[in-house]
Amino acid sequence: MRTFLPQITPQLRLGLRWPDGFRTLRHRNFRLFFFGQLISLIGTWMQSTAQQWLVFRLTGSELSLGIVTFAGFVPVLVLSLFMGVVVDRLPRRRLLLITQTWFMILAVALAALTYLGVVQYWHVLVLALLLGVGNALDMPARQAFYIDMVDHEELLNAIALNSSVFNGARIIGPALGGLVVAALGEAPAFALNALSFLAVLAGLAMMRLPQFEPPANAGSGLAQLRQGLSYLVSERRVFGLVSMVALLSVFGFPYVVLLPVFAGDILKTGASGFGALMAAQGVGALISALSLAFLGDRHHKGRLLQLSFTLLAVAMLLLGLSKSLWLSMLALCLGGYALISQLAVTNTLVQVFVPDELRGRVLSTYTWALGGFWPIGALLIGWTGDRLGAPEAVMIAAACTAVIALLGRVWFPQLKAID
Repeated sequence: MRTFLPQITPQLRLGLRWPDGFRTLRHRNFRLFFFGQLISLIGTWMQSTAQQWLVFRLTGSELSLGIVTFAGFVPVLVLSLFMGVVVDRLPRRRLLLITQTWFMILAVALAALTYLGVVQYWHVLVLALLLGVGNALDMPARQAFYIDMVDHEELLNAIALNSSVFNGARIIGPALGGLVVAALGEAPAFALNALSFLAVLAGLAMMRLPQFEPPANAGSGLAQLRQGLSYLVSERRVFGLVSMVALLSVFGFPYVVLLPVFAGDILKTGASGFGALMAAQGVGALISALSLAFLGDRHHKGRLLQLSFTLLAVAMLLLGLSKSLWLSMLALCLGGYALISQLAVTNTLVQVFVPDELRGRVLSTYTWALGGFWPIGALLIGWTGDRLGAPEAVMIAAACTAVIALLGRVWFPQLKAID
């Protein structure tokens, strides 16, 4: 027996090792982050689905959906660059504990208002605005936190795996949200989201991280902000990546704002159909994230970015033309794949290029471009949908996305060469 056990123990240990595509899960801190996020994000997508349906039920307006999205992200546009300075000065885990607690409190408030039957459209707007204030800090802190959990060479794998969590939750959360709203109403979906934040808070609290070293001679916050922006402008590759995200955040990404209109007025599928549409986009995004986790090091990054721009435009055009639930789900699956391919590769490249001492400030420009310009696009596509109809608005956005992809090849030719 004593000679047999040593022979099988290494095999057993090898069998328990994470596959290479999940290699960053070998880090305890990242495992806690990964599984805490999985639970919390399912709740977040449940709330997002229920909130969109609640707004459309209260107002019946495409523009109102865009205004809520605008309210939720406009603080990111205003505050995100300044929050990057905070991220470089304070422990990132502490910042994330603060933001996640804030999000839980807001979810409880929305659940209570809805359960009591007193919720009004302006309540949703105010809570969305307060959520955006938290996101202005949470987004750059979360992106900069990867380097506290994994090594530089594992960043793409960590970002891709976190994208898989985000989009796995996007499959489960909207589907559950649609079912909960159809059976019980919106308030239970909001309450379940509030409970889900306990998982990520517990994971953050259990992490063992090295002592945070504040920057020496940091100078004023304004001087630090100028330093980060100077780097962004001087590094042409990073500037090109951030600029393309900003343009697509206005003209390409916000088409999802109109999905309740497609589900309710065009496809006639109700809340459960809306959940199915959101889940379909999550399926495509999850496939993209897992592909990057397992094969990302083999992809030519510049060509992958160009392909994702084109595929997104095609998916949006297909959605605008569709009158079938299944065809619309296929279009959203392709769109989700293209969206995550672009964002995960862009995020990774920015993280690889940026020096550690500027990480929070430069990543805040990425989150500013993504989350800050999104509300402008949401307002624009909501207004267009009100005037011309949701399908027409999405097809116009598809045309704009195709033009941006072509212009990007001219303005930033160095992006195509990135590998």
